Amino acid sequence: MQICFLQIAIDAPLDTLFDYRWILERDDAPLPQTGQLVLVPFGRREAIGLIVAVREDSDMPAEKLRDALEIRTQVPQLSEAWLDLSRFAAKYYQRSLGEVAIPCLPKKLRAPKSVSIDRALKKLAKEAALPATQPQPDAPELNGTQHAAVTAITEAQHFTPFLLHGVTGSGKTEVYLQSSAQVLARTPNAQILILVPEINLTPQLEKSVCDRFPETHIVTLHSGLAEAERLRNWLSAHTGQAQIILGTRLAILASLPHLQLIVVDEEHDPSYKQQEGLRYSARDLAVWRAQQLDIPIVMGSATPSLESWSHARNNRYKMLSLPERAVQDAALPTIRLVDAGRNQMVDGYTAAMLAAIQLRLERNEQSLLFLNRRGYAPVLTCYACGWVSHCPRCTAFMVLHQPDRRLRCHHCSLEISIPHHCPTCGNVDLQPLGRGTQRIEESLHTHFPDANILRIDADSTRRKGSAQAAFQSVHEGEVDILIGTQMVAKGHDFQNLTLVGVLNPDTALFSHDYRASERLFAQLMQVAGRAGRAAQKDGSESEVLIQTRYPQHPLYAALQAHDYGVFANALLEERQQASLPPYSYQALLRAEARELEDAIDFLEQAAKLARHPQVTVNDPIPMTVTRVANVNRAQLLLESVSRAALQAMLRQWMPQLRGMKTRVRWTLEVDPADI
Repeated sequence: MQICFLQIAIDAPLDTLFDYRWILERDDAPLPQTGQLVLVPFGRREAIGLIVAVREDSDMPAEKLRDALEIRTQVPQLSEAWLDLSRFAAKYYQRSLGEVAIPCLPKKLRAPKSVSIDRALKKLAKEAALPATQPQPDAPELNGTQHAAVTAITEAQHFTPFLLHGVTGSGKTEVYLQSSAQVLARTPNAQILILVPEINLTPQLEKSVCDRFPETHIVTLHSGLAEAERLRNWLSAHTGQAQIILGTRLAILASLPHLQLIVVDEEHDPSYKQQEGLRYSARDLAVWRAQQLDIPIVMGSATPSLESWSHARNNRYKMLSLPERAVQDAALPTIRLVDAGRNQMVDGYTAAMLAAIQLRLERNEQSLLFLNRRGYAPVLTCYACGWVSHCPRCTAFMVLHQPDRRLRCHHCSLEISIPHHCPTCGNVDLQPLGRGTQRIEESLHTHFPDANILRIDADSTRRKGSAQAAFQSVHEGEVDILIGTQMVAKGHDFQNLTLVGVLNPDTALFSHDYRASERLFAQLMQVAGRAGRAAQKDGSESEVLIQTRYPQHPLYAALQAHDYGVFANALLEERQQASLPPYSYQALLRAEARELEDAIDFLEQAAKLARHPQVTVNDPIPMTVTRVANVNRAQLLLESVSRAALQAMLRQWMPQLRGMKTRVRWTLEVDPADI
């Protein structure tokens, strides 16, 4: 009988590894291996851990050691490269290795019983034995700039970060597909990872990839999958059976032993930043992973993030430009500004907007109205006494959802029936204030009673598959007027859509968030790009109408010129003068408590411990939405022009924070997306 000792990472907020004993009953029994999953007793429960090291002895006293229960030998061990990725993420984002490595695995892989794993592996074995019979279709011909981009990507033999900057409709997806085809042809067992920012974009991309690669094993990885399917897809990627992996941000932490190319589509999108648990940036980890594996990475966007744009200007990234639309005679839409202050509004529309929609209906063309605010109205109010529909649990308003006859808080999900009279003065004449997508839909039915109108937002697409069905109806021409939030703004190729109307975009111009103008520009350029993607008909013109009270704002001028470079360079100059990212680095400590004073007190104590000559520690302040679900929230911002200095301070600071005796819940976010 032989005994060895295992150092195991477990999903726990303790920055340490845990020692366990493993007894080999036979002399010829295989030794446990680094990267294997293991079931262990942990406290009063059983937990899945990851073997990080196998040793002949242990520093722990023998009486304190417990025996590991089972090693998941049916699952091939995770590679050392994957472990290094997890170690880097843990170190950079100031979490324990177990908090990174374990949660990114499928739930059924972390379950105490392994029946689901055995079942999934058997199904994968059957799929691998099925012969592929479909012929691969011919790829469309590329234009000059597309061909140059594909050539540059496929000729890169080592780590090369490419920023593929192309106008909307310039054929970035075709560049991804043809680059992937050449990589797969060159290296038969290669794996390619393609990331998209949101789940609702995966079906359209998956269809394009499956149509182009009918004989290639393709899987998707995102949180919307059923757990059994997610396990199967993860195992397919982990064993190398899947060659093309499509996914959202969680896919960057998947095990991909033969990875040869990474693509990050819409790389600017804030959805790549995880906002719960391990608050990582999938785009940043993708760049690190490509460098670790010495492979090329392609980051594509019509409106790159300022961080990526700055890297390209400084030659850290190689810029690839697609300045024209890929479809011949498909011109960029004309962007017109309609002064909402000088033109009379009817139900939230100017006469120019209504006339443009009517013209498209007469031409049998589609229109899209974009309003990034769901619900019927942002607030319900009483004009007699000034009462407004505050959420009793949050420092926010309850949004009116007229079709459901409900008031709903979008922060804590509290729902109540619409009151029959004012709770303060008894007035029965309560009125909606402002407009959401539901109210826009209602008024459009009044103005265009014969039109087929469809609303796509988080409320109308709650059921699984409903978003995909809704977008399919638009593609098939069953919809005349589409109303939507940011869900419709990117990635969708509507061939018959020639008008985009933007309603009420001005609020972001005056946000406290220094990233608001960058995000507004990206959002407007993306939604404008839904128009005119097909070749123009005779006499037809695609256009974007933006109703704004500030038509002289420089953001709109750059938008009209379709010139992201001018806008981005001006923003970078402002950021440099203010010493904001990407010219500085930030970390944000958030605290939650029943009483706001407790959260502020904790942050003040934490601030006294945060000492470094190159790190600025700002005063603790309440968060913008201070109270959510009766929990008060505050934050402490740390800044430095040196990433190394900030990381060094955080490494010293975190053990001190963990040692503080407090009932306050706190989290640390490195490179925060929202402040």
